[in-house]
Formats: sequence, C-alpha cells, structure tokens
Amino acid sequence: MQNRFDLICFDWDGTLFDSTNCITLALQQAVEDVGGTRPTREQASYVIGLGLLDALRQVAPDVPQARYRELSDRYRTHYFRHINDITLFDGVTELLDELRSRGHQLAVATGKSRRGLDEALETVGLTRMFDATRTADQTAGKPDPQMLLELMDELDVPPGRTLMIGDTTHDLELAYNARCASVAVSYGAHGTSGFDRWQPLQVVHSVAELRSCLLQPSA
Repeated sequence: MQNRFDLICFDWDGTLFDSTNCITLALQQAVEDVGGTRPTREQASYVIGLGLLDALRQVAPDVPQARYRELSDRYRTHYFRHINDITLFDGVTELLDELRSRGHQLAVATGKSRRGLDEALETVGLTRMFDATRTADQTAGKPDPQMLLELMDELDVPPGRTLMIGDTTHDLELAYNARCASVAVSYGAHGTSGFDRWQPLQVVHSVAELRSCLLQPSA
C-alpha cells in the first residue's frame, strides 16, 4: 500500500492510543454514579469511537436524558483521572515517523472531543505529527462520513487516495460511507466482530503487522 495512498487517516482510541480499558471502565463507573444499570464490558467497549452523546444513549438507556450532562461530567472525571496511565501502543511513534518520511499526509478522525484529543496528543508528544484532525464535537460523529470528507477537502486528497485505519466497525463504516479504503486493527475495542461487512482491505493484529501492511510496495 506504500504508493497507493497519499492521506492516511487514523482513529485514535484503540488504534494508536491504548485506552480501551480506561474508556470502558470510565463509562461503566459513570453510569453507576448516576444510578443507571452498569453496562457490561462488551456493551461499554462497543460504543468506543462514537461521539460521547451517541455513546451515552447506547450505553445508558435507563438514564434520563436530563441527566446526560451529569453523566458526561462523571465520565470525564473518571477518564481524566487515569489519562496519564495510558499511552501509545508500542511502535506507533516509529510508524508515524516513517510514514511522514515517505511523504504521506497523516490525519486523525476520532469520536473524542477537541479537548480530549488535544490533551492526549500533548501527553504523548504528537501535537505536531498530524496534518489535520477532526473530533466528534467539531463535526458529525461516526459513522457519518462528514469528518473524513472534511479532512480530505482540507488536505486536497480524493477518496481514492485516502486510507482510514481503525479498530471499530464505526471507523470502517465511516470509511465506507466516504468511499475510502480502510484497514482494520483487531487489538482495540471490537476485536474482529462485524469487520467483514465494511470490506476492509486487510485486518491486522498488531502495530508491527500494520507497519508491514502500510509500508509494503504497491504491485
């Protein structure tokens, strides 16, 4: 794929950032804090990648909407309490450096908030790594294609030269809706469940395998 794509767009949580466990636990604790039924690990991890309000609607169906602000605040409290305990997956920085050195433009399309992504980028020292980023509170959330369409427009890259990489079906559906190719990673929130429907070019099981996939010369 080395010469096939000009723009490589990454999801953040569960794809570059090893935060799945932290987010899952924060969602579970937040729902309990406001008196809702604690979601299972599977239910909480499934909504990772969605915008926060969309995630809360799915993970806390018995919590009245009038309490969503409180629920959101409790989630952020639990998440940011552990933000310094999580970091990039091994090999991510080296992969991004190599992709940039080979002339690829890099972007992030994430369900995080602008504040959340900025703080995460600062924490791991990647603030200047990406050419553009979009978060769910800046534009439509996944799987609506808008955030990916905006990134392609900003960086002047057509769908046929854009690759989306993510760990959830939300990421793959986003790429499908934007008419972009995708690669799925199995080490994040969704495993491989439901990936085939969205026709990723490949499913990889580690950052090392992702590197081999992205940097192999095109036929």
